[in-house]
Amino acid sequence: MRHGSSLGEFKTLLPYLSRYRVSYMWGFVCLITVDAAQVIIPQFMRRAVDLIASGRFTWQEIGVLCAGMVGVMALISLGRFLWRYFIHGSSRRIETEMRETLFEHLLAMSYDFYQKHKIGDLMARATNDLNAVRMSIGLGLVALVDGTVMAASILVIIFVQDARTAAFAVLPLPFITAIMLLFGSALGNRFKKAQETYAAMSDTVQETFAGIRVIQAFVKEGWFIKKFADTNDDYREANMALVKLYGAFFPLILFLSGLTTVILLLVGGIRVVEGFMSPGDLLALFRYLQMLIWPLMGAGFTVNMIQRGAVSLKRVNEILNTAPSITSPPAPQKPDGQAEALVIRDLSFAYPDGSEALKGVSLTVRQGAWVGILGRTGSGKSTLIKAVTRMIDPPRGTVLVKGVDVRDWDLNELRGRFGVTPQDSYLFSDSIRNNILYRREQDAAALPGEPGNLEDTLLKQVTGLAALDRDLGSFAQGADTLIGERGLTLSGGQKQRTAIARALMGEPEFLILDDALSAVDAETEKRILTGLLAERAGKTTIIVSHRVSTLCNAGYLLVLDQGRVAEAGTPLELTARRGFYARMAALQQLDQGTASWEGYGA
Repeated sequence: MRHGSSLGEFKTLLPYLSRYRVSYMWGFVCLITVDAAQVIIPQFMRRAVDLIASGRFTWQEIGVLCAGMVGVMALISLGRFLWRYFIHGSSRRIETEMRETLFEHLLAMSYDFYQKHKIGDLMARATNDLNAVRMSIGLGLVALVDGTVMAASILVIIFVQDARTAAFAVLPLPFITAIMLLFGSALGNRFKKAQETYAAMSDTVQETFAGIRVIQAFVKEGWFIKKFADTNDDYREANMALVKLYGAFFPLILFLSGLTTVILLLVGGIRVVEGFMSPGDLLALFRYLQMLIWPLMGAGFTVNMIQRGAVSLKRVNEILNTAPSITSPPAPQKPDGQAEALVIRDLSFAYPDGSEALKGVSLTVRQGAWVGILGRTGSGKSTLIKAVTRMIDPPRGTVLVKGVDVRDWDLNELRGRFGVTPQDSYLFSDSIRNNILYRREQDAAALPGEPGNLEDTLLKQVTGLAALDRDLGSFAQGADTLIGERGLTLSGGQKQRTAIARALMGEPEFLILDDALSAVDAETEKRILTGLLAERAGKTTIIVSHRVSTLCNAGYLLVLDQGRVAEAGTPLELTARRGFYARMAALQQLDQGTASWEGYGA
């Protein structure tokens, strides 16, 4: 039952196969032509042997037969090139389209999806699994059609030529069919296990190299070497189990195929001696039985390829059939230009594991306001930012941007209005310039001038605001310096400032800095904030930070504690209340040697 269910996955390939049906049709025409030409060759050999055995032949007759064989072999060579071009070419194109579809689908998946799926497993599905799918609709289909046509043609010919000899010679064939059916399901199950262990090994490698600095800092190379060795051994053992079964499969088929040759020599030899067959007939039958070995082995190859393809396609379809949990509504609403920039109404949110991150949070942000958010680690600050940008789905009616519920916005338009610097300051393995100028195409379309000059102007502007311009001068290639994966070659402060410059690109309507200045010194922080205050006058800015100095210029502060609003007001108002904000201000001033604890309480 499970076997049939796996094969049913192939119906998802029908749209792709339909698109390339003409190429497949021509490929199969060429393949069948090759098969027809191959079964003619033994007839030339039969005729030549009988002529020579009779002693009554001319070299001209032999030359004509040889020329005919050369012509047929030339046709076979041309046909083989063409069916490979049409069928393998189509399977490669389908693999490419499927990989692009899978990649596009993964980009559309929501935040919660990547909490459930490991990157190594997703990479395995996009590489090894799609390769197996391509093999099944390429070489697997070839083996199926080629084996069926060749086997049917050969069986018809040998029975017509000498039915009695053929009947004895093909006695082992039913056993080969039984072995194919017996081994097919087992091959599929072991291949699935091999793919799963490959995914686990890929995930170990990805995780190891992503955290290489931590591994080296804690001298844990040995532990990770052992971890990789264990997963590598699991992958080897899973493949060895597959190879052992596969290795027993083909020798057994070859043994049974060899029996047909033995039977032919015994029965056919007697028939020749008795005068019922000519030597040429025996040679032709021998050649046909040799040719029959490939269809028999091809049947096992087909079973293997189709089983692998079905298992892999099921793994790929599991991802493609998973719908994003956050999507644009069918009829997005347009923002109200007169409404408040951001309104949060009694927002409560819990993650799938049941942990409550926000409890009844409310906030109103006017257009052009500077809002600061302060709180202990785990107080819900980042969750609040994710709800505003709809990286997670807040309850309907709790988060409104420009008077429209975030769930009623077009997703791309909503996120396009925000420039966000997340906590992790993720950078790509590219140049500093390209990491910053992600919106350059839109900017070039919106502003006049040469795109190259415009890029330089925009780059200079945002790097100046992010206080990154002075660092660029110290790099050998300036803004074109490659920074390695996750910005490996940059310091923590440089990564944060690069991320800030990226967020500023395109002058977003909303700028959100989520703890984006934690690795920046006080002087640089002051320069950045002073520049942003001047540059972003009239634009809404939200700054999340643990440092009171970062938030002292905010017009309004929200203090979160365990997901709830603990305090709200201007910095002066919160200082006067002597609550959490005031205590944090005193502690941080004490760190700098300028504060007194008097009056702040415990």
